[in-house]
Amino acid sequence: MNAFEKISLPGVKKIIVVASGKGGVGKSTISSNLAVALARQGFKVALTDADIYGPSVPRMFGIEHLKPEVHTEDGKEVMTPVEKFGVKIMSIGFFIERNQGLIWRGPMAANAITQLFENTRWGDIDYMIVDFPPGTGDIQLTTVQKLDLHGVILVTTPQEIAMNDARKAASMFTNHELNVPLLGIVENMSWFTPLQHPGEKYFIFGQGGAALLASELKTTLLGQIPLVAEVGEAAEKGLPVYNLHDQSVSNAFEKVVEMLI
Repeated sequence: MNAFEKISLPGVKKIIVVASGKGGVGKSTISSNLAVALARQGFKVALTDADIYGPSVPRMFGIEHLKPEVHTEDGKEVMTPVEKFGVKIMSIGFFIERNQGLIWRGPMAANAITQLFENTRWGDIDYMIVDFPPGTGDIQLTTVQKLDLHGVILVTTPQEIAMNDARKAASMFTNHELNVPLLGIVENMSWFTPLQHPGEKYFIFGQGGAALLASELKTTLLGQIPLVAEVGEAAEKGLPVYNLHDQSVSNAFEKVVEMLI
């Protein structure tokens, strides 16, 4: 298979990648909860963890101990994704030990992500969310070249350094040779509201940057996700934001889904 031969995913209607220019902006949190939010709307949803070197989706869903079923079909091994919260999930993290680091060059990683997509029996899927690693490397390029993508969502935080990196990521996807539609921007950690003072907002990382970036890139600001300590705690326990006492985050994801649809 050459680099530009497309992978066929029968039954998968729309593939949306979630990307960021840098790490630490909460991209996997956004991807995971966006997938759950879509499933709660009644859609058939899949989530592919394409972060080969640092897979975190199994931890966020509390399914690190599970393994996808593998069987032989027409002489080829095929996998059945793990399902939780109405989302079909596949990740390289299911096949490696938690403390194991992958020492792979680019071509090996690209081959692994290709097999993850191609050798999984997804069934009928309305939306497949792909959680990209940060940056603009081999995984992103391989996925863009081999899948028919509906578009990309960029995740950033309000800091200028994060938005500068988001601009670089956007330039990759909108390059005339790749030409992936930019569906919009999600700003994470937009503000902090103390539990004791629910009416107050503290813009500790700055304010308004993602809206300006969306305007600059001629795209939509899909939503702003507040910084809530419970989000990280829930992810450690394998729970989505819908299990939080603070409803501001789940409401924010509902608005993102409405904008996206």
